[in-house]
Amino acid sequence: MFQFPRRKYPYFLESRTKTFPESCLGTLQTRGAPVTRPETPKHLHRPTEFAITVLLADDHTLVRKGFRRLLEDDPEIRVVSEAGDGLEAVKMATELRPRVAILDMSMPRLNGTQACLEILRTRPKTLVLILSMYSEENYVRSAFDAGARGYLLKNASDIDLAGAVRRLAAGRKVVSPGLLPAVAGPDTEAGQLSAREKQVLKLIAEGNSNKQIAALLDLSPNTVNVHRANIMETLGINGTAGLVLYAVRTGLVRLP
Repeated sequence: MFQFPRRKYPYFLESRTKTFPESCLGTLQTRGAPVTRPETPKHLHRPTEFAITVLLADDHTLVRKGFRRLLEDDPEIRVVSEAGDGLEAVKMATELRPRVAILDMSMPRLNGTQACLEILRTRPKTLVLILSMYSEENYVRSAFDAGARGYLLKNASDIDLAGAVRRLAAGRKVVSPGLLPAVAGPDTEAGQLSAREKQVLKLIAEGNSNKQIAALLDLSPNTVNVHRANIMETLGINGTAGLVLYAVRTGLVRLP
């Protein structure tokens, strides 16, 4: 007569060698069973060694903290230090060697332009971005003459500080839209627009829709939409109103 082979261990003992769900780990640990927890996937770790390091200098603490929060929301950026005046900013930049130094134009002890000169004297590879309340030409020119790579208005409603830092790190200059067309050279955002993108921008500023622009330039609406997105990315502008303002300020279109 056939008989089933006898099991080496009773069922209730063999079950202890099985894999249990995470919810049972606490119970198993109390019984002395070994527990192996899964490791965090490598792609979820923040690669801080490749982040863009930033020094943030502004004499207003609340403003400085607000800008820091905006920057640190971007996983590609790491704020390494803060400074409350220009002299402290120079010291921090010399010691920490940040990739980007963001300097307020109006700071005690050394203003933004003076701090920029001192930082670049000892750390010439530092990329300096000036934040300012002043849109006058002499302020903008003095910043670029000192070696700054960017100039943004602090009171701009659509300021994209993290985007500006990324563009500086990519080797591009950053200027608030239409702030000073005279500083727009071949390596600034205005100079980086292709001839086709300038055509599209001009037609956008004249009030044409994507469909109308497509018909005028013999393009598909999707292609026009891609051009529009590329223009906004290059200029750091969000929204059609900003594009129109930029086109007017740079003389691409003239008001009637």
